[in-house]
Amino acid sequence: MGMTMSQKILAKHAGLDHVEAGQLIEADLDLVLGNDITSPVAIKEMDKFKHAGVFDKDKIALVPDHFVPNKDIKSAENCRCVREFARRNEITNYFEVGQMGIEHALLPEQGLTVAGDLIIGADSHTCTYGALGAFSTGVGSTDMAAGMATGKAWFKVPSAIRFNLVGKPSKWVSGKDVILHIIGMIGVDGALYQSMEFTGESVKNLSMDDRFTIANMAIEAGGKNGIFPVDELAVSYMKEHAPSRTWEVFEADADAEYEKEYTIDLSALGSTVAFPHLPENARTFDQMEKIQIDQVVIGSCTNGRISDLRTAAEILKGRHVAQGMRCIVIPATQKIYLQAMEEGLLKTFIEAGAVVSTPTCGPCLGGYMGILASGERCVSTTNRNFVGRMGAIDSEVYLASPAVAAASAVTGRISQPSEIGL
Repeated sequence: MGMTMSQKILAKHAGLDHVEAGQLIEADLDLVLGNDITSPVAIKEMDKFKHAGVFDKDKIALVPDHFVPNKDIKSAENCRCVREFARRNEITNYFEVGQMGIEHALLPEQGLTVAGDLIIGADSHTCTYGALGAFSTGVGSTDMAAGMATGKAWFKVPSAIRFNLVGKPSKWVSGKDVILHIIGMIGVDGALYQSMEFTGESVKNLSMDDRFTIANMAIEAGGKNGIFPVDELAVSYMKEHAPSRTWEVFEADADAEYEKEYTIDLSALGSTVAFPHLPENARTFDQMEKIQIDQVVIGSCTNGRISDLRTAAEILKGRHVAQGMRCIVIPATQKIYLQAMEEGLLKTFIEAGAVVSTPTCGPCLGGYMGILASGERCVSTTNRNFVGRMGAIDSEVYLASPAVAAASAVTGRISQPSEIGL
């Protein structure tokens, strides 16, 4: 029996010719990632090890992004812990304020993730890098500590689900709508500990930003990872962002085994919103009533890239945020922030009555920069809408694309662009 893309990457890094689903392996890592919440736990665990130092100072990335710039004393202490560890170990890829960005947008932008890599990160959305044909997955802080010390990690080889993409999406339908549709179809445990492999003729109709968004939310279906084939667009991205690196392209065997296969017609999809309190509660606009909201958040590791900001600005240009509404825009990295400024997008946001933040995860996990009060509702381009995720336990988060979020900011209720004449 043949192997899937993910299985081939795992086999290569384990030094094996062949692996099968369910097999336990130890594999060499290309990158270990941590942030300001998860890294301090890992660092404290490393202090218990007899082994001193890290396996490779060039293969660890530490990105303070969740509560940065620091929101309180505790977050400042956490960041100091990470900063001092990075200094002691001369970590090459430590990103201080001014260089940092939201980790899963920053690392591909910095050329730290390429096709064929095996990456672990102490953050569940590490699966983002599968958009470039890497095997990347989230782990706990203890596994991060072991990875930093040894450069290795244990894996149970996942089985796979194949999603065959056909058709071309309409103008306002993006990668966010695609993945919300899929999660709504299979459920939040529909791909539990499985590789979600996206294939088909219409992968070419998805931008790299769309692919990052889709891979990012594989975990919201329970997936171990999400992964895309490496086509000309992915190669072009890597040549631009990682010109000094080499990469290896893995392709699934023709006789690779899949637990399930689905065909997704992108041309049939409409703007999709995940209602509280799970990403699987996906609805299209013909399935929902008019719902008033209090806040919109456009940003995060899911939808804070330049194309997301361009979409939001296109909708907000010449319009204004509804009276009594708050609209918060968060570019995912400093480079994206600067590009948005040079393109005039920030001016559009501010003239429309929105606020623009420095890169941060901020409100996504209920950290800061947009906490919800009791009973408030938010349309957000983030990736989770669990109970109390963005603030008060009885607040509500509706997950949506940047197009829906921006249109909703204008109307003050959950809306799609057609409702404001677009």
